[in-house]
Amino acid sequence: MARDIFEQLRVTNPINSRFTLAHSKANVQIHSMNIENASETYRVKPGSKVKLDQIKTNDKSLYTDGKEHHHDELHELREELREMQNLLYADGKQKLLVVIQAMDTGGKDGCVKSVFGRVDPQGINVTSFKRPSAEELSHDYLWRVHQHAPASGMISVFNRSHYEDIIAVKVKKIFPESVWSKRYHHIVEFERMLAEEGTKIVKIFLHISKDEQKERLQARLDEPAKNWKFNPGDLDDRARWDEFMEEYENILEKTSTDHAPWHIIPADRKWYRNLVVSQIIIDALKSLDMKYPEIDWNPATMKID
Repeated sequence: MARDIFEQLRVTNPINSRFTLAHSKANVQIHSMNIENASETYRVKPGSKVKLDQIKTNDKSLYTDGKEHHHDELHELREELREMQNLLYADGKQKLLVVIQAMDTGGKDGCVKSVFGRVDPQGINVTSFKRPSAEELSHDYLWRVHQHAPASGMISVFNRSHYEDIIAVKVKKIFPESVWSKRYHHIVEFERMLAEEGTKIVKIFLHISKDEQKERLQARLDEPAKNWKFNPGDLDDRARWDEFMEEYENILEKTSTDHAPWHIIPADRKWYRNLVVSQIIIDALKSLDMKYPEIDWNPATMKID
């Protein structure tokens, strides 16, 4: 029933098709839906047109009980994720790659800490791709990325990713169009190769408003314990906000595929962001054919002296 309602509320204008009113600025609440619908609700369908200024950054339509009641739900999701990661590690045949992108202060670090805080550290690797080193620049731009792709039984999280080699390079005019224009296709095919070799890929864009970014940047200036997080260069990127939004729209439209879909997550509300991302990761793991290894002995016959 909820899915039927959802389908009836699609936005179908020529500029921004295939996004729902749960995403838009329209004041619509779908109370019959819940957090279990997160993967479908926020997934960017291949071929969709994306207009980020028409997608709410403070949406909470899948959990209308509010922040004060979300703790039990998040606890259950974290426990389920912990169990699913344990199964992934024990099975040792599947692998999961989670790509997280956002503007500065978008909540990438906090999201990773909250969502993956209870999983076994042996089964997860988190990599943050910053300015490439001289050695990395001497190779193709995907060289440094590929070596951090997950091994069987593992989860790899990219906190910023290979997409910076389009977004930052293009917006900041580091390389000419003849360089970055090829990279959309490169990345789609790189991810296709990973998927065909057995990697489940989930891509997350944490969508915050410019006003929310201002508040978070100001907090880094006002609170001494957060001063170290402030980078004056972030203000240069903030001045290019519209350019970054335009490029994120290009990325989301051109590189959301069946084998590596993007999800646009409303991220002004950190608690809601954490619920939604947790559910999407759980759904990804549930889609894998996993089982605990069979044993060739009977536990009942074992005696421990």
